[in-house]
Amino acid sequence: MICEARFRRSTVTLCKRREWKSEGRCQIRREEKLQDARIFAGIDCALRDAVVKSLVSQRADEACRGARKSRRADTPMPLHESEAIILQSYPLGEADRLVSFLSRSMGRVRGVAAGARRPKSRFGSTLERMSYVRIWFYERETRELVRINQCELIESFLDVFKDYAAGVVLTLFAEITEAVLPDREASDPSFRLLLLSAQKIKESREVDLPLAYFAVWTVRLGGWLGSLESCARCGKKMAGDAAYASPLVPGIFCADCRGLGMKPLSGTALGAGRKILGDRLDKIGAAGLTKPALRELSRYALDLIEHQIERKLISREMLETAL
Repeated sequence: MICEARFRRSTVTLCKRREWKSEGRCQIRREEKLQDARIFAGIDCALRDAVVKSLVSQRADEACRGARKSRRADTPMPLHESEAIILQSYPLGEADRLVSFLSRSMGRVRGVAAGARRPKSRFGSTLERMSYVRIWFYERETRELVRINQCELIESFLDVFKDYAAGVVLTLFAEITEAVLPDREASDPSFRLLLLSAQKIKESREVDLPLAYFAVWTVRLGGWLGSLESCARCGKKMAGDAAYASPLVPGIFCADCRGLGMKPLSGTALGAGRKILGDRLDKIGAAGLTKPALRELSRYALDLIEHQIERKLISREMLETAL
């Protein structure tokens, strides 16, 4: 009985407080109307219209300020337009796709393409892996995923995947790019490196030189590649001699300075690395670049990448059987 009486008293008190609040709001409204009536009583008709306009604008400004304060945090931001390369796409729900792409102006971005898996989707084949597209997307303030609105295909690499080795290398390019680059940080050199390497494979269907070029320059842009000219400890010039290297220690070492667990790196592989760092991929000739040297250089660069991302590359396992 005591608990029931307390509950009734608290209920009555709450109702009275609500009535007081409503009466207070009504009193404020009545005072505002009386104030407007006093203003209208002391002026003529010529000035009344001007006063009405000023009062209406004042009320509108107050309403806009209240609307801005109560604006939802997930209001859509303006539409972004950028060149992009599709890195990965995954099924999402019944008809959507989760897409990871490298934007030229915004870096690595993830977004949702609504209805992309439907038979008559407006996206078509633009969301296939390694497609070079122009993309339009919305970004929200508090959400990590963007909303992809439209894609326009610039260049397709779908035919390249018919060759198993070339398809595995392109998949490795996409996996490395997604693992190495941070979110929402524009990197035009990385974008041009990925596009140029993929176009070289599409043009020649040769994978050894583009793979070595992409791996070495990825390590170089990441700041993980030491000098290939001299020993990192004693400074001895490594002209044509074999060197020793380890992903745990930056740089290369001579035979006198090598440490435990370091693997040999031949002089031809070092020469190929210097040539790759000195010129563009489309201007490098095949003279002096043998396949064993390029593959040895690729293994060294991929070891450095795996050490930095702290995991094994999935596509690399398939690459060993493809080459």
